[in-house]
Amino acid sequence: MNYTVHKAFQKDEQQLTSYIENYETTGENFGNQDRNSLKLYDLNGLTINVKSFKIPNLVNQIAYRFFRKSKAQRSFEYAKRLLHLGIGTPQPIAFYEYKTPFLFKKSYYISAHLPYDLTYRELTFNFNMPNHEAILRAFTRFTFGLHKAGVNFLDHSPGNTLIQLNDGAYKFYLVDLNRMEFGDMDFETRIKNFARLTIHKSMVEVMSDEYAKLGGYDYNRVFNLMWAETEAFQNRFHRKRRIKNKVFFWRKKK
Repeated sequence: MNYTVHKAFQKDEQQLTSYIENYETTGENFGNQDRNSLKLYDLNGLTINVKSFKIPNLVNQIAYRFFRKSKAQRSFEYAKRLLHLGIGTPQPIAFYEYKTPFLFKKSYYISAHLPYDLTYRELTFNFNMPNHEAILRAFTRFTFGLHKAGVNFLDHSPGNTLIQLNDGAYKFYLVDLNRMEFGDMDFETRIKNFARLTIHKSMVEVMSDEYAKLGGYDYNRVFNLMWAETEAFQNRFHRKRRIKNKVFFWRKKK
């Protein structure tokens, strides 16, 4: 087992390691457990998240062993980079990896647990939420700030932004950080970054209006591209789902 612990938590290294070694039988399950699992632990009064990434397929076991950083390592490093840029994300604490001489196995990312009031996802179905448009516009300003800082969050999707309301002083925090790119972003890349967020044209209209004002862009140019990218993403998503369903039923028949 290899691991790296943030210097602020090196005094807790032994306790953190024990959580990883006993992950299967300890901790409190939290959130969606479909792809990777997430558990809560108490670290001397601080609630922490331990995210366990599933063992990758054979090709990626080789890639992560020799050529690429693991999802856990990228999450840890990207979190530190975001905080350095002044962008909200839970405090990174450590990452752990299990490897064999030739293959990569499991990895874990540990961060502080962040209390929050909602995620962006709630905005996509609760249109009666107080200050819905104000929150949506604040989120758009947050995203504009990401882009201005050269952060392309490739998993900018409804569940990956935590929101604290703070009586109108909205704060936003990114989670699921392992897919990011850094560098200058052109107009098309910036607007494409909104494609995964909602299926509702009314929300796209609001985000387009706010983003156009912030960037000094023509509203129609922003909206037309944002809506086109949203529809294109939805078409790809549903096409993949139809293919998966056909494969599932074919296997079931056999």
